[in-house]
Amino acid sequence: MSLRIIFMGTPEFSVPTLRLLVDAGHRIVAVYTQPPRPGGRRGLDLQKSPVHQAAELLGLPVFTPVNFKDPEERERFRGLKADVGVVVAYGLLLPEAILNGTRDGCYNGHASLLPRWRGAAPIQRAIMAGDAKTGMMVMKMDKGLDTGAVALTREVEIGPNMTAGELHDRLMLVGAKAMAEAMVKLEMNDLPLTPQPEDGVLYASKIDKAETRIDFSKDARDVHNHIRGLAPFPGGWFELEIGGKPERVKVLASELAEGQGAAGQLLTDDLVVACGSGAVRLIRLQKAGGKPLAAADFRRGTPLAAGTRLT
Repeated sequence: MSLRIIFMGTPEFSVPTLRLLVDAGHRIVAVYTQPPRPGGRRGLDLQKSPVHQAAELLGLPVFTPVNFKDPEERERFRGLKADVGVVVAYGLLLPEAILNGTRDGCYNGHASLLPRWRGAAPIQRAIMAGDAKTGMMVMKMDKGLDTGAVALTREVEIGPNMTAGELHDRLMLVGAKAMAEAMVKLEMNDLPLTPQPEDGVLYASKIDKAETRIDFSKDARDVHNHIRGLAPFPGGWFELEIGGKPERVKVLASELAEGQGAAGQLLTDDLVVACGSGAVRLIRLQKAGGKPLAAADFRRGTPLAAGTRLT
């Protein structure tokens, strides 16, 4: 047996789920993804999303609507006569006509332990908040923002130095397996749904550029969580005077360290920085327009001595 599935996703995070559903023998009757966007070195070439590219390699039909306001677009969705919609990081809000446009509705793979971290940036927000664990949840979608009943949960520990990029890659694979398992249970009519609790709701708002600057006046643990929660993208940063002018430097990895001093001051030559309380060691850095470098390699190209102030 197999299900007729409409798959909806856009970034690399969604691709393993699509591939695993295909490998499981389900019939993917259509793939919906975000339209091609300008990209490339000059930003002039239209680039297909990772899901779009993967779907074409798999020989699957692809649709890229800007939205679902057009009645004809909604009718085309219903006309696919799918058993279920599978949604993983699609990037569009789905109207009720789409949520109810398949036999069994739509199921979403969400990267948090709902109701904690509903919304756009659950991976980053979990790390920035210092959470010790997160997970993937398969949820039956309703018209609310990540408010649907939960069908399946897989917890993942967040290591003390784990970055958002590392957690992303871990959850990407965990989520693919969880969704594949959920579809087996749905096919067997054995996928119970549990309403989300009303307590513990937190929203993971989209990361704003204005919050990416590192504030060394905060406690060292908060600074460390901020750095790893934004790594590798968009990247927490500070300014450093290089060649007589301020230059932005991203920090892509850090660890807690011993030391006290004025916030932002380098305490040692190996990039231990004082915070409002405690200190952090900068492990991996990147100058604007440069490559990510380990701290030792960065210091060879940009000598930094104890006492230097990072702002």
